[in-house]
Amino acid sequence: MKTIYILWLRQIKRYFRSKARIVGSIGQPLLFLVALGFGFGSMFSKAGEGNYLDFLSPGIIAMSILFTALFTGIEIIWDRQFGFLKETLVAPVSRLNIMIGRTLGGATVAFLQGLIVLAVTIPLGFRPNILMIPVSFVFMLLIAFFFTALGTAIASFLKDMQGFQLIMNFLIMPIFFLSGALFPVADLPEFLKAVLTINPLAYGVDGLRGALAGLSYFGIGVDLFVLGMITLIILAIGTYLFSKIQI
Repeated sequence: MKTIYILWLRQIKRYFRSKARIVGSIGQPLLFLVALGFGFGSMFSKAGEGNYLDFLSPGIIAMSILFTALFTGIEIIWDRQFGFLKETLVAPVSRLNIMIGRTLGGATVAFLQGLIVLAVTIPLGFRPNILMIPVSFVFMLLIAFFFTALGTAIASFLKDMQGFQLIMNFLIMPIFFLSGALFPVADLPEFLKAVLTINPLAYGVDGLRGALAGLSYFGIGVDLFVLGMITLIILAIGTYLFSKIQI
């Protein structure tokens, strides 16, 4: 437990130590909220879909968690290059505890990022359902754990930053844009709906939107079940791959 706590605390300290990282991580979600939320808001309302900012904000919150969680995997490569990972892995502690500590830390950082973006959306005009905010926290944590574990799993068999960044860019954009974060799902062509059903982030976005804005395509119960199950699966896969890291 001590190892888990130390690694968890180390991730949190890294996050808060870098003021530029905190400010920079708000910039992209803020740009999406302002440019899309106000730019397409009138067209969205004229189409009879309601307030676009209420629709968009949960998707942007999920986006910020996605980006932060996946890129925590870079820290494994960084630690491997500078020797910290070797020192950690040769210590007389279980690799399972190391994986749990790192995943908890990365997921906590991503969750905090989501909370910051949620706070930013409110002054811009987003009005979340206050009573359902605890439920939204559950979805935010599940998104954070899933993509932190996925980033760790990918970084476990990569040894250079360039390779990780290429894979992350290849994954992040399709996952985000095909999650329903920016557009309604109901009227999409059937082949795009099929893609959405196999996109883990789609269930996170839909669950967040259902909790905060009362708009859900799959249903909050389905979102919670599917996201919970695939999170457990990817955590198991990430733990296995991390245990096989060669130092």
